[in-house]
Amino acid sequence: MTEKDVIGLFEKNNALLTGHFKLSSGLHSARYLQCALVLQYPDAAEQLARAIIAKYAGTKIDLVVGPALGGVTIAYEVARVLGVRGIFTERDGDKVVLRRGFSIGAGERVLVVEDVVTTGLSTKEVMEVVSSHGGVVVGVASIIDRSEVNPDYGVKFESLARVKVQAYKPEECPMCKEGDVALKPGSRK
Repeated sequence: MTEKDVIGLFEKNNALLTGHFKLSSGLHSARYLQCALVLQYPDAAEQLARAIIAKYAGTKIDLVVGPALGGVTIAYEVARVLGVRGIFTERDGDKVVLRRGFSIGAGERVLVVEDVVTTGLSTKEVMEVVSSHGGVVVGVASIIDRSEVNPDYGVKFESLARVKVQAYKPEECPMCKEGDVALKPGSRK
């Protein structure tokens, strides 16, 4: 699956939005990639999952972990296709944790899967949870990488498409300066 194919899925499913958006990172942007609009179709989710898995061919993966809410569907689909467990982390106040009886065994080899990476903060929080439970992060993957600077996770990082979208600190956002209110389409409050 090429980067053009991935962006084509977003365009086909009207998932490349324009407006004024507050990202999970706290930054503002005039464009937003709404992965949920693509992932609502199981065939598209499977296609993206298989493309992610291809980037980790030959890597032993015991478990796939994604952050709630955005990473849940794609992480689960990657796990399903691999035939391994798929779990997710959640926020409990300001902290990212495992809930719902999920566990990570000591030495389990974990692939962390995200929908979109902007700053890498959510991914790093998931990695910390994995490590704190004795798991070993063997890689990080995302559908979309919209980071301005490649995040350094200390492990292999692969994305299916890199999308350059201007993002602004709220105090520097030209749309805010015009009095436009940012919409919050993501999962972090």
